[in-house]
Amino acid sequence: MRRADRLFRIVQFLRLGRLLTAQKLAEKLEVSQRTIYRDIQDLQLSGMPIEGEAGVGYTLRRDHDLPPLMFTRSELTALVLGMRLVSAWGGAENVIAANQALQRIEAVLPAELRNDLDSILLFAPGGLHMAQHLRERIDILHAACIAKRAIEFGYAREDGERSNRAVLPLALAFWSGVWTLASWCELRNDFRAFRIDRMEDVLVLERTFVPRKGQTLEDFIRAATPENERLPGRQSLVTGAN
Repeated sequence: MRRADRLFRIVQFLRLGRLLTAQKLAEKLEVSQRTIYRDIQDLQLSGMPIEGEAGVGYTLRRDHDLPPLMFTRSELTALVLGMRLVSAWGGAENVIAANQALQRIEAVLPAELRNDLDSILLFAPGGLHMAQHLRERIDILHAACIAKRAIEFGYAREDGERSNRAVLPLALAFWSGVWTLASWCELRNDFRAFRIDRMEDVLVLERTFVPRKGQTLEDFIRAATPENERLPGRQSLVTGAN
């Protein structure tokens, strides 16, 4: 972890309003207590209003903290549910980001809303069984979509037929517990959606692409709408690649 990131996280932990010892902070950030003492001192010297002392604990003075972040209870419920869903079913990086975002929100909520967090009884437990390699695959595929880099992989259809694919990745979508990759398949010369749990040996290529007319994400979405039921390959957009 970069030192700048560690200093930021120390401030976020202290914003929760609880007295935290250097030992506890060291455990959370997986560094030595000596490192925490040095970081706390540097933060104090920079003007951060951190109070406390070694052996007792540290906290951030609330009157110099961020102003209260106001949400309605319904908005807060929606945010927490969304973050729990991301933590359960998202990529490896998404899980870390969702947990950090929830900590930031909790840190600046008024006390009465902060107490409501524990009373939100909406969960997404199914994702606890999601394999780590699939979470990491989500990160890899999403990065390829953003960078517009072609990918290659082996694919096993539901009927057991296997093939090797080279595709232009467009976006990822989550359907009832299954992640799929929307793409332009160079083998079929058509849109296809691939279940990421049926992919093997995913390789992101150096080759980049610029989506051409008829091969963009918007075209993919139009092809998947009911009014285009008879378009070639339309069924595969929903039920799996062929």
